Amino acid sequence: MTPADIQADRALRTLKIEWSDGQIGSVDFWSLRVSCRCARCISEHTGERILNPDDVPRDVSIDSMELVGGYAIKIRWTDGHDTGLFTWEHLREATLSS
Repeated sequence: MTPADIQADRALRTLKIEWSDGQIGSVDFWSLRVSCRCARCISEHTGERILNPDDVPRDVSIDSMELVGGYAIKIRWTDGHDTGLFTWEHLREATLSS
């Protein structure tokens, strides 16, 4: 499944995605930021979370987003983090589970 539209609502601190099957979902910025699966947030060797969610400011926001291939977006966060790729699968799970 792929997104038909992605909108970052900075006032509400929410990422809203309309999916190609017509479903619409959203996730708050903080929850998405702490779910990052990059090597700086999750141990490549053990799979354990390295990132302490308490270290992420509750008012974290999306600074910018860019498309990566046809499978993900790269998000630059206002806390300076920018190494995570958020795949369509990860985003669909995050936006439709809340």
